[in-house]
Amino acid sequence: MISSIQTVEMHTGGEPLRIITDGVPVPEGHTLLEKRAYLRDHADQYRRFLIFEPRGHKDMYGALLVPPDHSEADLAVIFMHNEGYSTMCGHAIMALGRYALDYGLIVKEDGETPVNIQCPCGLVRAYVETENGVTGAVRFESVPAFAYKLAQFVETREYGPVELDIGYGGAFYAILDAATLGLNVRAARTRDLVTAATHISDAVKAQIPITHPEEADLGYLYGTILTDGGNGRTGSPSANICVFADEQVDRSPTGSGVTARMALAATRNEMKPGETCQFESVTGAIFNGKIASETKVGPYNAVTVEVAGRAHYSGTAEFTFEDGDPLGGGFLLR
Repeated sequence: MISSIQTVEMHTGGEPLRIITDGVPVPEGHTLLEKRAYLRDHADQYRRFLIFEPRGHKDMYGALLVPPDHSEADLAVIFMHNEGYSTMCGHAIMALGRYALDYGLIVKEDGETPVNIQCPCGLVRAYVETENGVTGAVRFESVPAFAYKLAQFVETREYGPVELDIGYGGAFYAILDAATLGLNVRAARTRDLVTAATHISDAVKAQIPITHPEEADLGYLYGTILTDGGNGRTGSPSANICVFADEQVDRSPTGSGVTARMALAATRNEMKPGETCQFESVTGAIFNGKIASETKVGPYNAVTVEVAGRAHYSGTAEFTFEDGDPLGGGFLLR
């Protein structure tokens, strides 16, 4: 029975992060992926309690910190959303970087403090700016990212054959210009963009098998990113909207999505190491991205990407369950 759960509330570009600070026991398992699987299979009531109504909403996002099993990690995290548990989350990394310093998990250093965060997809190295003792912007270097498929076609009932790319940035995304679906990512209604992205995700899941070359648990499509067709190189940010899980809309530019977009651009030789690009979300929030290094993942040429942005605090909370409440375990209306 859930009695009380405490959280710290943050957001990055408007995308929420509910950091669980007390009330959820550490999941069983030796590795982070085992702990994630245990939470998913045996203790999912905590996710529903915090993410669903009446305490959350369909677009809520959460993070549970657990002991790391990676030798270089300062902390480890399990991400949660309306459908389950994701493998990587850039907006959460930015928030957790500040949180780790401000709540004493890591000792602040002058200028910039490194925070190594173990995610289900691997180790992510974050760097938190500090000025006069106040934390600020956060940048992180991604896990190796790569182009999984380029110029693939899927058949859709709504749009006919649609061309898209699939990139991995800690999670797999289908990525395409919204204009190919007759939409303007900057001007269309969010509902129309969500509907279109969901059709694309459904088509990709049905028609294109996705596997990760090193870890089977990472091999699935997380969502679809519709873009304005730009690359963010010209001083004008490239707008995009990421729709993931069960039609969940990312309010931020999507850190793992930026990583995947940069990996696709690198594969096409459209981006050089060290070159900075900007990406804009539906709220107008901006993330910077640049290729940090080149590497390999299985048979794929890969890159690591540095993504930078800002997270902010929005409050703290204690959530409780009253005996006899038939809706207290969580529900969703849409």
